[in-house]
Amino acid sequence: MTQPTGLSAPEVLTEARRRRTFAVISHPDAGKSTLTEALLLHARAITTAGATHGKAGRRGTVSDWMAMEQARGISVTSAAIQFEYRDAVINLVDTPGHADFSEDTFRVLSAVDAAVMLVDASKGLEVQTMKLFEVCRQRNLPVITVINKWDRPGAEALDLMDEIRRRTGLIPTPLTWPVGIAGDFRGVIDRSSHEFVRFTRTAGGAKAAAPERVSAAVAAADEGDAWLTATEESELLAEENQDHDEARFLANETTPVLFAAAVLGFGVQHILDTLVDFAPAAEAREDASGSHRPVGSAFSGFVFKVQSGMNASHRDHVAFVRVCSGQFRRGMIVTHAASGRPFATKYAQHLFGREREVADEAWPGDIVGLVNASALRVGDSIFEGDPVEYPPLPMFAPEHFRVVRSADTSKHKQFRRGIDQLDHEGVIQVMRSELRGDQAPVLGAVGPMQFEVVEERMTHDFGAAIRSEALPYQIARRTDRESAEILGHDRQVEVLMRSDGTLLALFSTVWRLRNTVRDHPELLLEDLATGSPEVAAAH
Repeated sequence: MTQPTGLSAPEVLTEARRRRTFAVISHPDAGKSTLTEALLLHARAITTAGATHGKAGRRGTVSDWMAMEQARGISVTSAAIQFEYRDAVINLVDTPGHADFSEDTFRVLSAVDAAVMLVDASKGLEVQTMKLFEVCRQRNLPVITVINKWDRPGAEALDLMDEIRRRTGLIPTPLTWPVGIAGDFRGVIDRSSHEFVRFTRTAGGAKAAAPERVSAAVAAADEGDAWLTATEESELLAEENQDHDEARFLANETTPVLFAAAVLGFGVQHILDTLVDFAPAAEAREDASGSHRPVGSAFSGFVFKVQSGMNASHRDHVAFVRVCSGQFRRGMIVTHAASGRPFATKYAQHLFGREREVADEAWPGDIVGLVNASALRVGDSIFEGDPVEYPPLPMFAPEHFRVVRSADTSKHKQFRRGIDQLDHEGVIQVMRSELRGDQAPVLGAVGPMQFEVVEERMTHDFGAAIRSEALPYQIARRTDRESAEILGHDRQVEVLMRSDGTLLALFSTVWRLRNTVRDHPELLLEDLATGSPEVAAAH
């Protein structure tokens, strides 16, 4: 592998070992954005958290920068935030909290080295949490579990441990254990030191809470039966071999568990320390050929997100690049793997939510924002020196479809530019046909809220309000031109071409799909997720 002049692999490895790049995954309303703010607050990256008690009093969090996010108190985009804690550089990639944006979350999880799974103490492992956990399992991402909202009534701690083990297959190995039941959070036992960590409540969690450590003897005297119960339960965990083991954690056999109340700052410093002490640093990543490009080799990275409209003053767009190997240097000339063409990196930035600062350099594990990198699309690889291309990011099968038109026909150029940009970013899947024409593209989405984002951004980012109409389709299958000729005669099926050149056959119902396969078994109809052909015998 070639190296730039003056740079040695040991220098790259030293910087890579300092990086901790992770995402927070959770079901909506588990407190993900609040936890993000609390982590920044305790790392002293911000001085006051953006979340306060109750939605009505809530200011927009650092990671929620879209007007729609701030108004609703949910995350619908991913955001990259970098800050330092102790001797480490933390890259926190916030993810959309709503299930409708699971495709964006999947892309984020391709760019991180670990995940923090946030669990609501009263609700346990919810549907979206489990879906995201399965993605982590597929990607072999180590998972740290945080039981949040312990300041509110909830389930028994031991019951939650049983649920985690039963539903994820991971053995929970708590690093801390709560003193006091859910709703009566007094602090935690630090299971490595056996000390009691008592937390001081702050107003709305707006300021970092300073933990107070006291001995077991003092805790026993102060907390009485609550301490006795907690220590007995902690000893039971030890007897069941539920103590942290780093090798088993990195092998995805166990998940360290922490208890917290993020909105009040309880347990947040423990989470930061756990990330620094136990989460993996950047390692060699597998490329499309199945090889692994060493971290210490020449620069390489891949685009996991493209976002426009982040800077209201300049209608630019940013390609989020995960640095996989080598040193990134602002202004360097890299090669765009998809086209083989050189690409200049003059405008490179680190991002802190919507805020930016110039990125003169970056290292494996870092996230760099390349501004106005119009040639880059989601899934693209860039490199210096020896060629490399990382595996493409899959597109999810759309389940909701709408045809859209410009509300003002005089703004067709803005309409076309906006639709193409949102397609470029991967916000929505865009399909067209000769029958419908270029002025009436069909949009495909995993969840209906994606259409709300499209409407919001088309109006405010591109000045082209839209009219939309729901289409009566539920299922999409990949097809070919020969099959499309036959399918085109069916009144309940429509064939469209996605912007990547894929022909998609849209069916109104599963029944219609099955009948089509039965009547025309020779047709190519492939499942978008698995690539498996639809077979009549399967029904």
